[in-house]
Amino acid sequence: MKKYFLFYLLFSAVLVAKAENGYELWLRYQKVNNAPLLQSYNSIISSINFAGASATTTVAKEELIKGLKGLLGKNIPVTNSITANTLVVGTPATSATIRSLPIQSQLKSAGDEGFVVMTTSTGGKKVTTIAANTDVGVLYGVFHFLRLLQTQQPISNLSFVSAPKIKVRMLNHWDNLNRHVERGYAGSSIWDWHRLPGYIDQRYIDYARANASIGINGTVLTNVNANAVVLTAPYLEKVAALANVFRPYGIKVYLTARFSAPIEIGKLKTADPHDPQVQQWWKDKATEIYQYIPDFGGFLVKANSEGQPGPQNYGRNHDDGANMLADAVKPHGGIVMWRAFVYSHETPEDRFKQAYNEFKPLDGKFRDNVLIQVKNGPIDFQPREPFSPLFGAMPKTPLMMEFQVTQEYLGQATHLVYEAPMFKEVLDADTYQKGKGSQVAKVIDGSLHNYNHTGMAGVANIGSDINWTGHLFGQANWYCMGRLAWDHTLSSEKMADEWLKQTFNNNHNFIQSAKKMMMGSYEAMVNYMTPLGLHHIMGTGHHYGPAPWVDNVGRDDWNPIYYHKADEKGIGFDRTATGSNALAQYAPELQKLYGNINTCPDEYLLWFHKVSWDHKMKSGRTLWEELVHRYYSGVDSVRSMQKTWAGLKPYVDKERYDHVNMLLAVQEQEAVWWRNACLLYFQTFSKKPIPAKYEQPDKTLEYYKNLKFPYAPGNG
Repeated sequence: MKKYFLFYLLFSAVLVAKAENGYELWLRYQKVNNAPLLQSYNSIISSINFAGASATTTVAKEELIKGLKGLLGKNIPVTNSITANTLVVGTPATSATIRSLPIQSQLKSAGDEGFVVMTTSTGGKKVTTIAANTDVGVLYGVFHFLRLLQTQQPISNLSFVSAPKIKVRMLNHWDNLNRHVERGYAGSSIWDWHRLPGYIDQRYIDYARANASIGINGTVLTNVNANAVVLTAPYLEKVAALANVFRPYGIKVYLTARFSAPIEIGKLKTADPHDPQVQQWWKDKATEIYQYIPDFGGFLVKANSEGQPGPQNYGRNHDDGANMLADAVKPHGGIVMWRAFVYSHETPEDRFKQAYNEFKPLDGKFRDNVLIQVKNGPIDFQPREPFSPLFGAMPKTPLMMEFQVTQEYLGQATHLVYEAPMFKEVLDADTYQKGKGSQVAKVIDGSLHNYNHTGMAGVANIGSDINWTGHLFGQANWYCMGRLAWDHTLSSEKMADEWLKQTFNNNHNFIQSAKKMMMGSYEAMVNYMTPLGLHHIMGTGHHYGPAPWVDNVGRDDWNPIYYHKADEKGIGFDRTATGSNALAQYAPELQKLYGNINTCPDEYLLWFHKVSWDHKMKSGRTLWEELVHRYYSGVDSVRSMQKTWAGLKPYVDKERYDHVNMLLAVQEQEAVWWRNACLLYFQTFSKKPIPAKYEQPDKTLEYYKNLKFPYAPGNG
């Protein structure tokens, strides 16, 4: 009996090891199932010549060996010699062969982090080269090469040079020291602070591998609603342990700095940035941090927003606070990322305008190691927002993009929503700051204003769930955020194609159908949640589900009715000259486009205009009819996604198929919930019917109003 029990345990362990639970993300390295292509790969890669012995080149070499073994189904020998079809990897500093190859001009354009992947020859022998100027560039090149094989691209005649367009490419973790993740929908924090620094979870290493594979080079470990305790010695030891894990993968750690830390852990009586004792306290603290973590990246700061302390508590401005911290980290090479998400305790005339009003006058007053981190839109990560007007307003100050990868307002972790089209919509938007062609992407990559520092951050959707992101397809949003930070010119379709092939398989039928489903998912979500420019109509606090009727929260701009302003005359927020005039914060070209109700794109109509229920839309429908059409179209799109996924069952392992299938069913139910609740509520103002051709709501408005979710995940 004991023998059979041991056999059972062994057999079970094998099954678990092979289970497709999503843990491996896009780094599965499954054997290439295209026989001619596999034969071609094996003929092109006969051996590996890998130069370098640093910690970074060591992990790059390990990744390459592991990846090739999985993809090619055999061990590729590592040799010191160069023969025909050798894969030559290294830098000019570590490899004489690299120095001798005719790729020096390409290496020059690769810069400090970029790489060259090229088919060339040495000594009459044809070789494939992965070369870079630095070890971390080699690591990025290795991941790119493996991606080519994972996506079954030809590699017989390569000529590829890639360098990141943005310098600081990071994840912002809203993780608390008690392991609760604010706006996290994938379990608890992956940082096990209690067992650090002594216990290093394999998950930390795999996290670093995944980030390096898409070019992410920084991570902010702690919540923007910061806890000053993380800046104390016991926690700095823990942070240092994580930094040691991440360093070989080219990833720097950053921390959030609570502005009142000098009082809370420094026992000072003030945190006034003009106080010499406070200034010295931060300088001493920075020196202490760098003693633990020599390559510490710097601070991310949320100040004077949502009750957080800041320089305005002492009658100072944002530049006073940011510059004090910047002076503290400057001698060590650190930066400060100061968030522009601000709104005062008193409700402003239009919350849309406040970040611009506070930061525009400060342009050019920040130290040269300060970046202003700006959310993509002017309100708060809504399903669709026009770009923040700050991106067209601060030519003298580096502006850093902040996207929200975690789906706080996008169905959280129960909805399949591919965010790349949303990110691209913002990046490709034209600010007209220097005339036509002044896209947001050119602002944040520094090319428009010659910024010295550039950055893009994504608020992480990562947690302790086995598949990292709660919803398997949530991985694609982590993936595309990293890829866009490296190269914002990549298309949403290309990134979806890459992710699907690496995460699932290369079957043409599967890829085409799954990619179509992904590409339509964002617009579907906007339609069943907030069509035509509606925004901020979600449930209070937990932000789960619709609640456009809420009018009793403590301040006006926390209430959905503040944003949609529905009444018997119409719906929408007038931000033209006849309303709040928020449009004045944009370039004249955009004021003209958005300010005219007849030229304003439908996507932003209710963002900028109060519109009559009978207004004739571009479609020929009235506004009410168009609103109904959009809400029902969104639900229909989710049902179409369900059918598409059902047809893909033969191409996906059971565990992951069932996971997505069940969540699509949840998404369909919640899309109907959004549609019915919103239309029933807005109908109380429009006094118009939902046409009989549509399925009618099966619940009353009062039913939806009475729903409560006291334990919804991710709440503050």
